[in-house]
Amino acid sequence: LRMFVVSLAGQVLGDRSLAEGVALVWQHPQVLRELAELLPLLSERHDHVHADLPGRPDCPLQIHARYTREEVLAAMNQGDRAAVPTWREGVRWAASEKADLFLVTLNKSSGSFSPTTQYRDYAISPTLFHWESQSTTPAGSPTGQRYQRHEAEGSEILIFARMTNASSDRAFWFLGPARYVKHEGERPMAITWRLDFALPGDLYSAFSAAAVA
Repeated sequence: LRMFVVSLAGQVLGDRSLAEGVALVWQHPQVLRELAELLPLLSERHDHVHADLPGRPDCPLQIHARYTREEVLAAMNQGDRAAVPTWREGVRWAASEKADLFLVTLNKSSGSFSPTTQYRDYAISPTLFHWESQSTTPAGSPTGQRYQRHEAEGSEILIFARMTNASSDRAFWFLGPARYVKHEGERPMAITWRLDFALPGDLYSAFSAAAVA
C-alpha cells in the first residue's frame, strides 16, 4: 500500500502518515477510475517470470520485476511516514532490514555521472555480476567488511539494475540477493557477486554488453 501511495503522490505527501496519504489519493476519483482501467492491463504485461524474495515473506518485491527507488525504499520499510527518505546515492544500508541496497546504472555515458562515479558494473555471466563500490570505500572499512562478510553477519546484498538514467528508464530490474565471491583493489572495491537467481536471457545480453560499452 505504501509503495502504491508513494508512486502516485510522493511529491506532495510531505510528513503525512500512511493513512493520510491514502486519504489524499482517495480524494481524486478520476485517478481511481483510471487506475481501475490500467491495472488489469498491466497485470498482463509481465516481461519475465517473477519470484518471491526468499526469507522475507512480508516483502512485496518480486525478483526480475521493475521498481523505482521510491518503491524500493517503501518495500524495505525505510522511513515511518507515507513518503520515503531521500536517496540520491547508488548504495544504501537498510539497517532495520539488515540489507545493503544497490541501485546500478550500467551505461554511464551521460553527462550526469562525474569521473568519480563512473563505476564499471556489468554481468560477467547469468549468475556473476561485477560491481564497483563507492570510490571512498576501503576494503578494511566497516562498509567494506560488511560487503565481504555479509553472509556470516546475517545481512543481505540486494541488487537493482537499469541500463541508463534516462527519464524513460526510471525503474530498476530487481536482480535479487547476491553473495560475495571476491574483490580486487579498493577505493573503489571491484567486487564479484554471485546472484541467487540467474539473469533472464535478455537481461544478461543487455547487462553483459555494458562491459564493452
